[in-house]
Amino acid sequence: MSDALKIGVIGGNGWLGGAIVQAVLDARLAPPEELTLSYRGERPARFQGVRWTTDNQELADRSDLIIVSVRPAHWPSVAISATGKLVVSVMAGIPLSRLTVQLRTDRVVRALPNAAAEVGKSYTPWVASPAASERDRSIVRRIFEACGSTDEVTSEADIDYLTGLSGSGPAFPALLANAMMQNALTHGLGPQVARRAVAAVLIGTGRLLERHGESPVETVKTFLRYQGTTAAAIEAMRAAGFDAAVAGGLAAAFKKSVSMGQSS
Repeated sequence: MSDALKIGVIGGNGWLGGAIVQAVLDARLAPPEELTLSYRGERPARFQGVRWTTDNQELADRSDLIIVSVRPAHWPSVAISATGKLVVSVMAGIPLSRLTVQLRTDRVVRALPNAAAEVGKSYTPWVASPAASERDRSIVRRIFEACGSTDEVTSEADIDYLTGLSGSGPAFPALLANAMMQNALTHGLGPQVARRAVAAVLIGTGRLLERHGESPVETVKTFLRYQGTTAAAIEAMRAAGFDAAVAGGLAAAFKKSVSMGQSS
């Protein structure tokens, strides 16, 4: 990344903004002195060497690339002029058209990292406005590759759908883990043993899928073919409506993402 590039993060003290900043620093995409971060409340003590400010327009004026990392509900208060600059939003639901008008720039990107950015394992889909250049796209790729893996998608509809699928990050596996752990506790296992057993299942699965690149469909089929204990569990879960519950949850998340963009 160009040594001259200056990065600003509106919401740089939040969990996601801070995770992106840490990833940028760890990957040496920019030195601390080229980062300007905004905050609300008490001045943060983290990220030594960066410039902290409560003035988002000051941040915009000092930056070539501006990352907007605030809750969608706080979006209306982000009234800055970023004319001619690249802006990357990591807010769910806010469309490119609204970003362009409110921030006064046509070089805008919608991206959707998740909580795993904190450990460099986020999956981040993103979509760019027509005015974003190839250099803009290259910068966006490098930032989100520092957070994990990333893909440029073809439409904002893809982003809205992925808000529920990948944007939820560890929430869905954690929901499954909690159900498994509660069941283990009802069968008399101690909390520590139950937690370790469930965590090992999820972590091991993720690493196997990552290493072998195998489709989850094939993994499920493999266990079904054995017709053992795992197959019995899969068949019972599906009979109880597992697939339909997941589809319903993702549909609700998609609907919420669209409505957030219309109401915020």
